[in-house]
Amino acid sequence: MLNKLQPFLQEAWKKSGFQEPTVIQREAIPLILEGKDVIAESPTGTGKTLAYLLPLLDKIDAELQSLQAVVLASSQELVMQIYQEFQKWSEGSAIRGTSIIGGANLKRQLEKLKKRPHVIFATPGRLLELIKQKKVKMHEVKLVVLDEGDQLLASEHLSSVQNIVKSTMSDRQVALFSATLKPATEKTARELTGEPEIIKVAKDEAATSGEVEHLYFSCERREKVELLEKVARLESSKTLAFINDIGELQVMKEKFDYKALSAGVLHSEMKKLDRQAVLKSFRDGKLKMLIATDVAARGLDIEGVTHVVQIDLPKDITQYIHRAGRTGRMGAAGTVISLVTDREERELKQFCRELNVPLQKRIFYKGKIAAEEQKLRR
Repeated sequence: MLNKLQPFLQEAWKKSGFQEPTVIQREAIPLILEGKDVIAESPTGTGKTLAYLLPLLDKIDAELQSLQAVVLASSQELVMQIYQEFQKWSEGSAIRGTSIIGGANLKRQLEKLKKRPHVIFATPGRLLELIKQKKVKMHEVKLVVLDEGDQLLASEHLSSVQNIVKSTMSDRQVALFSATLKPATEKTARELTGEPEIIKVAKDEAATSGEVEHLYFSCERREKVELLEKVARLESSKTLAFINDIGELQVMKEKFDYKALSAGVLHSEMKKLDRQAVLKSFRDGKLKMLIATDVAARGLDIEGVTHVVQIDLPKDITQYIHRAGRTGRMGAAGTVISLVTDREERELKQFCRELNVPLQKRIFYKGKIAAEEQKLRR
């Protein structure tokens, strides 16, 4: 399959150190190369970005001046992350790409468009605005990719996405990827595509996901910060912690700063540059912990996350899957920790039963995660 790709892509694959393509890559790449519409569901951390990026790059004719492909994602961070992957994999080709995101300087984005990109990576609202202003011409776009499709087809983005897809040539190709696909989302996706091939990779087929253990600590609501501090002190840890309420983030940050613990916060109301700076510090290992809301952390691929902590329980099972998928990526091991009150414990157990994952209760003993028996034995 990979030997059918252009030489610059085969070269980039060799350099990447990847061995075999993942299940989703094996299934999606040939279909996209053939020009088929695709709706794909595959767990987080299974290599979905490359499953569409490699065939997309293969299809671009760098000698043409026109825009030929568009990749849409729901958050600024995700767009930038995909764009960075594009930069890495398009090396050695003459393919030009640019990112167009809401909240960024419009004048600078218009300057980028003058360089005639072959591919645009964008959030839907801003791209649609530029299409309406006739700053982006979609009439030669052959491929539209929707990444984290369940988010893009939710009510907030749906009409923008529909209008963007409609603005392209009638025989365009659409590929949608998501970690979770609800029946309603799949139905909407089918309306945007023509006779799509449906790919569903089950969690156990995606053997690239490493061994992830699911643990929980039972506590009162007010004790959660203290437990989070203990997680932050674990040796060699890189922790992504989820909280539901933006208001509580700042309080936690202040407590952590006061104790000189290495943590940053990420939420959707932060300025773009502040968001980028904190993500960079976390990626580079300058921060051991990042406390985030779901919106801000959606789809982020950060290497080497050892622990995911749920300070608040997710609102549903889909959100649990997305959070848990931030660790144990591409074969690495990971730990998902939930900090729960008695009421939340019942809900958590229900989630884990439905997901068929073993859940174990733990305590902290001498600064380390331990089973309750260990403390009793001493």
